[in-house]
Parts: sequence; structure tokens; C-alpha cells
Amino acid sequence: MDRNTIVGLVLIAAILSVFSIFNQPSEEERKESQRKEMVASKEAAKAESNKDTTKPKIEKSDDSSDVDTIIADKTKADTVSLDLIRLENDKFIVDFNPKGGQIASLYLKEYETFYNYQKKDGKLTPLQLFADGDASNGVTISVAGREINTTSEVFEVSKKSKKAISFTHMIEPGKSITFSYTLPNKTYNLGFDIDFKGLKDDIGNKKIQLNWQTAFKKTERLFSEQRRVSTVCYKYQDEGFSYLSEMGDDDEEAEDKLEWVAYKQSYFSSILNPKTPFLKEGTKLVTKNYSDTDKRRNTHLKDYSSDLTLNVPKSDDATVEFDWFFGPNDYEELKSYGEGYDDILNFGWGLFRWINVYAVQPLFNGLLGTGLGIGLAIFLLTLILKLVLMPVQWKMYVSSAKMKILKPEIEELNKKFPDKADAMKKQTEMMSLYKESGASPLAGCLPMLIQMPILLAVFRFFPSAFELRQRNFLWAEDLSSYDSILELGMSIPFYGDHVSLFTLLMAGTTLVYTFVNSGQMSTPQQPGMPNMKIIMYLFPIMMIFFFNNYSSGLSYYYFISTLFSIVIALSIKKFFVDEDKLKEKMAARKVTVNGKGKKTKSKFQERLEQMQKAQQDKMKKR
Repeated sequence: MDRNTIVGLVLIAAILSVFSIFNQPSEEERKESQRKEMVASKEAAKAESNKDTTKPKIEKSDDSSDVDTIIADKTKADTVSLDLIRLENDKFIVDFNPKGGQIASLYLKEYETFYNYQKKDGKLTPLQLFADGDASNGVTISVAGREINTTSEVFEVSKKSKKAISFTHMIEPGKSITFSYTLPNKTYNLGFDIDFKGLKDDIGNKKIQLNWQTAFKKTERLFSEQRRVSTVCYKYQDEGFSYLSEMGDDDEEAEDKLEWVAYKQSYFSSILNPKTPFLKEGTKLVTKNYSDTDKRRNTHLKDYSSDLTLNVPKSDDATVEFDWFFGPNDYEELKSYGEGYDDILNFGWGLFRWINVYAVQPLFNGLLGTGLGIGLAIFLLTLILKLVLMPVQWKMYVSSAKMKILKPEIEELNKKFPDKADAMKKQTEMMSLYKESGASPLAGCLPMLIQMPILLAVFRFFPSAFELRQRNFLWAEDLSSYDSILELGMSIPFYGDHVSLFTLLMAGTTLVYTFVNSGQMSTPQQPGMPNMKIIMYLFPIMMIFFFNNYSSGLSYYYFISTLFSIVIALSIKKFFVDEDKLKEKMAARKVTVNGKGKKTKSKFQERLEQMQKAQQDKMKKR
């Protein structure tokens, strides 16, 4: 392994380090999360055990539609006590609140939280995305000089069936606002319409805004990671996809019309898509973290809020229509809607995203589509990627072998030109040596750079892949989260409170791979430079800290990938590359290039010599 190859590896390590640093929560958040994680878990367990006594009772409605009505337990003095009305289809259960005519809570019937998943009781408890009091959706409109916010107004149920419901608020005689919801089967879209009756004169050129707020509940194992990737995403009509910061509080005033707005967390999202885009004027998007004293800090992710200016036609019977998605961040599912929803998945940017979208994701889904287990699918995905990259690894090994053969001659040149003043002469001689032997220091570095995009693309793919969520393999309960073989009972800074076995295996194979390739290290230690071998052996130790809290599916992939790299490197060394024959070939090339012993100079060498001579003349004049 020559110096350039090592530099390439160190460069990858540095980039991964930067990725890890930016993808880790802040030190303050980490400490706070570690301290309160246990408390939150105990509270959740207590709430779950008492759910039969605390959950509002469900009673049958007298309505012929046979819709369930939940008797809400309202305790706030400023809240009118109203019954929540429940509708459901094959995808979700929705509770509606007549106060505001809005969605109060929503359950996804096909999924469950990690807390319920790890109980392994054979039952699927629907995942509650948000609860009553966590979300609101209403309209702000000015009527006869009076501003009305529908979230605080009482609505009447004007229509109701098993899969649809309408709420109407009569502002004054002849003027009303109606919210209508429909729940079709076989889709995660909920139909949402707003009808304005008799408000033509009040609409005019005034802004009518939809105010949408949500606070998602904790659903995954690692709360800090789920919170870290939560944000507001949106798509401009002309400028395309964008999003608010995932790391801290952020807001954005619209710069263009918005085609849709998504409240995204790690594995589930809510996306509001109007049939006519939201207007630019007055539209604002906000995401906000909870303070240390906020009661929801340990149970909810972030506060999402939007003021969205509606494009309402000036008519006495105006309607604004929406599709409202509540569902998983599954690439194939999001892509099927044809609205660009899949852009919310953090597969990386630019080249990294293209690799994931057009290569890794289709290949992975194809393997899962054959009925393979998740562990075997990742194994075969890794094998295929390594076979594709095998020519690159071959090139790297041959380059390292050549540099190793040239090592004695390079050392002689270093002894011949020990002074810095002779650096130009030494460089000229080395260039001649590389040309004559057919070796190149860049030949080992460039293949490493070719592998980097795939390495970094996969780094983003597995933590974002919905296919890994709550899929177990060997000792890992959930490949989308960390695997733990030992709970430490305390939190170690920058490491965590558990031991991830896949991370240890990954670090171990990386250490072995470093040892296997250490014999190829050809460049001697330069004065004043850090010892590259020591850095390479420290890298696996650094990985233990970087990946302990990451997706176990990612650690498993890197473990298998490095294992394959070891096998390929040993196979190339033993069966395909004969260093003695390579040495003879390089010697024969020297004779061919030199002809009768006269060294030829390239134009680059000639320019180097001219520069050296000019520099020497300049020094003499001084």
C-alpha cells in the first residue's frame, strides 16, 4: 500500500468523520438525551400499562353510518368538550375534532412503534403518528373586518359516512366554511377539501391562509437519531425541492409558489399537496426544537408549523382541494405518487444520490423481491458491489506492488538529494523513474477516489432505507437502529450506553485489512510527517465510536464489504499477481524506454529542469 493509497484512505476517514460529526446530535443534546432517555422509556411503559384506564372510551354512534365516536377527556378551561369522531380505512385510523373541524390524531394500521415491536406479543398495535392536542389545521380569513381562525370555532357535522365526513362552520347567515375529508382504500392519501360559501366579497385580494401545525411522537428506538433527521421539506414550482435545517431551529419565507409541503421524520411523513400551488405571499415554514423545560421534549420530535397562503378562486362557491399523505418514507411508495415525494429521503446529494436511486435502491429492492431474508439481501448486495469494483481493487494492488518494488530506488534518491534545495532535482529523477518503470503514485490514489462515491452513498442509503425498519437479523432486533449485545448501565461520552457487535466486527475486519495491506506500504516515513501506519491502525478504533449508534444494517454492510476486500486482496496476491514477474516486466520496460542507456526526458521533466535552473540563478543573484 503506497502513500497515495493511504492518503486516499485517510481522506475517506476524514470525510466519514465530518459526516459523523454533522450527523451526530450536539454535545448538549447528547447528554440531555442520554439522561432523559431512560425516564421517557419508563413513562412510556407506564402509560402503556395503564392504557385501558386512561384511554378515552370508544362508543358506537347512533348515526346509521356506524362510525365510532370517542368520548374525549377535555380538561382545559378554554376548551369546549366535544366528542372526537373516528373514521378508518385499510391504511389508517383518523380521529376528527368538531372543534375546528380538524384532524385530532392519526394511527397507521400497518406499523407500530419500536416499544410495541420489541414486546414480541404477536399483536400489531397501530402506530400513533400524533395525538389529540399535537396537531391542528385551520383557516385564517377576514370577514367583514373580523379575523376568524377556524381552529377555535365549533363546526357541525354536515355529512358523514363510513369513509367520509364533512364539518361546516356558519360564520353568519349565507356565509360558511366546510372542511370535507375522504378516506379511500389502498392509498395513504386522505382527501381534504375546503369549501367557501357566500364569501366572494371577503375573498377578494385578501390572503386566506391554511395554518398547519404538528408535533410527531417518538416512534423509534434511538430518539436522538429520529429527532436529528426530522425537518420540513417542500417543493417550489420553479426552483424544485428544498428543506429546512435538520440540526436546529429554522424557518423560510416562500420564494416561489409551493407545490407541496412535507413534515418529515426518520421513517414517516405527512405531506400536504394542494391541487393548485400555495401562493408565495405570506407563506412561511417553521421547524422548532423543544427547550429543556418543555414537557414534550422527551416524547415528541419537533414542532412543525406552516402558514400557507391558499389560491382561492373569487367565487361565492369556491373550493380548494388537497391530497394529504400520511405514511411511510418508503422509496417505492413515495415514488408511486409521481409528485417527487421521494426527494424527502436523505440519500445524499448529487452523485451520491444518483448512485443510491439508480443503482443501490433498485438492486436492493430486486433482491428483496425474490423473497430473500434481509440479512442475505444485504450480503448479496455487498457481494455484487464488490465484484463490480474488483477491477478497481486489482488496479490499486498492482500499483501498490509496483511502488513497493521501486521502494529501494526511491530511498536511494532520498539519500542522494537530502537537502531541500535539491527538491526539484529529486522530483525530476523520481518522474524519470516512474516513467521508465511504468509505475505511478496516482495509479493507487485514483482507484480509491473512484470507490469513494459508492462508499459515501451507502453511508446515506442504509440509515434512510425503510426496508430495514423493524427487520431483525441474527442478534440485531432492528437493522434500522443500533444492535446491542450489552447494556453498559452508563453512558460513555462519544460512545453511548451499549455495545454494538456489528460495529466491533466492522472495526475488527478493518484492522485485519489494514494488516494484510501493510506489507504493500512502500513509501518510507518522511521527516516531520505523521506515521501513516499508526494512523491506519487508529482508524478502526475511531470507527467504533463513529458507528456505535448508527444503523446496524450499515455496520453489517461495512463488515461484509471489508471481509470481501480481504478475500479479494489475498486472492489477487496469491493467484493473480506475481511480484517477481512484475519486477522483471518493469526492468524490461526500463531497458526499452532507455534504449542504449540514454535516458529520455519528457516535456514535463524539461520544464521542471528549466524551473530548477531559473530558481538557482535567482538564488545566485541574491
